Amino acid sequence: MSMYITLEEAIDAAREEFLAANPEMEEDEASVNQFNLQKYIMQDGDTLWQAEFFADEGEEGECLSLRSGEAAQAIFDGDFDEVELRQEWLPENTLYEWDEGEFQLEPPADMEENEAAEEEWEDDNPDADNYL
Repeated sequence: MSMYITLEEAIDAAREEFLAANPEMEEDEASVNQFNLQKYIMQDGDTLWQAEFFADEGEEGECLSLRSGEAAQAIFDGDFDEVELRQEWLPENTLYEWDEGEFQLEPPADMEENEAAEEEWEDDNPDADNYL
């Protein structure tokens, strides 16, 4: 499982993994029909992202299906708004690290303090999305 600090890095890595898994496709001719995404909050409070592309809709991966069809292809082609993707992410789908490599949909009790600190930092730094 490959997780990345920025959403853009996760999407770039997913694009590379898709092309590596489909060597018969050239990057400019690649056809994807599904984009999956997952957001993780680690025990140390870091936010990490994982992304996947699939040629066919309905393929199961490690992430949640977020876009399909033309919308998935647009993300693959780099035609997306990262801020929009972040805003559309549903917080209840975020996975929280409990133990090393073990994730759940609910944060551990001590995570609430980390989240409050992260929200405060974002409030104090309006360009915070550029750093996450």
